[in-house]
Amino acid sequence: MKILVDENVPRITVDELVKHGHDVVDFRSTGKKGLSDEDLFLIAQRDQRLLITTDKGFVRNRREQHAGILVVRLRQPNSFKIHQRVLQAVAQFRPEEWPGLCVVMRDVVQVVYRTDMNE
Repeated sequence: MKILVDENVPRITVDELVKHGHDVVDFRSTGKKGLSDEDLFLIAQRDQRLLITTDKGFVRNRREQHAGILVVRLRQPNSFKIHQRVLQAVAQFRPEEWPGLCVVMRDVVQVVYRTDMNE
């Protein structure tokens, strides 16, 4: 699956996603570090990549057409907890299910928004 991770996603998560065969773009080690949320969202959509972030602001894009948005929102986040929730969500949905899906992973529950991609 094609994935774009925001810079707030732990590197251990990026490494694990790659290990599982995903095509992951992580701008931390490039000149594109620090992109605005709008630019990050546009790049994810242009390249048809699932966007993974801890930034709740991306939920506002849930009604737009997109290749998938995964937001991890925890009360007391740390790298390990974020890592666990990302891997859980990625494993829960098949790659073909992600387009139009916005998933917010919280400590215990998750919220799923589905956009009708035919609109």
